[in-house]
Amino acid sequence: MIKSLALKNWKSFEDARLWVDPLTFIIGTNAAGKSNIVDALSFLSCIASGTRLSDVPVRGGIDGLIRRTASEASLAVEVVTDKGDFSYEICFQAEDKELLIHSEKLSLAQSDGKRDLLFSASLTGPEASRLSVFFPSGLLFAARRDVSVLTQIANLNVSDELKILVDEVAASLKSIFIFDPKPDKMRDYSPLADKLASDGSNIAGVIAGLPDNRQKEFEEQLTDYVRPLPDKDLIKIWAEPVGRFKSDAMLYCAEEWVDGEKTEFDARAMSDGSLRFIAIVTALMSARRGDTIVIEEVDNGLHPSRAGELVMALKALGRKKGIDIISTTHNPVLIDALGPEMLQFISYVSRSEATGCSEIRLLEDAPDLLRLLANYTPGDMMTRGLLSNDAK
Repeated sequence: MIKSLALKNWKSFEDARLWVDPLTFIIGTNAAGKSNIVDALSFLSCIASGTRLSDVPVRGGIDGLIRRTASEASLAVEVVTDKGDFSYEICFQAEDKELLIHSEKLSLAQSDGKRDLLFSASLTGPEASRLSVFFPSGLLFAARRDVSVLTQIANLNVSDELKILVDEVAASLKSIFIFDPKPDKMRDYSPLADKLASDGSNIAGVIAGLPDNRQKEFEEQLTDYVRPLPDKDLIKIWAEPVGRFKSDAMLYCAEEWVDGEKTEFDARAMSDGSLRFIAIVTALMSARRGDTIVIEEVDNGLHPSRAGELVMALKALGRKKGIDIISTTHNPVLIDALGPEMLQFISYVSRSEATGCSEIRLLEDAPDLLRLLANYTPGDMMTRGLLSNDAK
């Protein structure tokens, strides 16, 4: 799991750190930099999977990854796994429209607070075409610059122990799942599948593709989480194969609008908000222990009166599945629904008036927070602009 993410000269950030908890909310105005944090997490997940740095799909393309006045950018994460606590950092620069690694390193924390270097990679000179990778054992290796060293070590003649540790970190980064459900893509038939698409388009295929006994249990739990959403009584949400070959599936819902009168309809008649909520719950229920699920505008399309139900679902599923959830939101009602005990898990992103760079601050560290809380809810602070780093 990710404990923290440090961003240096990444897009709109000069030097900032996001602390990640089991349930983390990121708030801030439009263009403050929230989506740039999501892009950084997506970038790390892709390069840990072996994607060339230049081929990672990010908003704005590779030309916009490095802050305009900087020559290089870096991302660093603290990763907590069953094998220990790790620190991973990758620094890169743009050369001839290619994104290439300038340096990369991985360390393992010891019980006394010190760190053991597992590998360190860097350029030996300004004209170097490959990275020099150093291992404490004395082994040296010339590595490619367009693919993370993290994914190249598997093919090296290094100890199995080192490969296991490196794989553990790579697996944690690969388990970052950026989820942005698109209701318009969820209304059609979808092929049976065992992995949820990042836009939720194959949600019916994932549910219908479960083994019969698991599917029944899954649908019952899904229905329980979604039941508070509609005005009328929700009886059941389910998916089933369709067509001659039963290779595609459709999502269905049954509600009781009049006492004793059941109405059934498929995803084509469901509202955007309902489909997004169903997709988010499905993504969390389908997650594996240790995954990090990142959801932009988690409450998009949801009526403000249902913010409490969303918060309860996120908390309950996060605990039950053993996953971390990172969500961005503009909704002050949702922030108020979190309750005072969640203040420590809210980060506020804003632009500095002095530098124009994005900055991240824990809400609990906001200046005069106690005075503000005596007069406003956190949601009120959002709408009144009282949380920006330059607010008086």
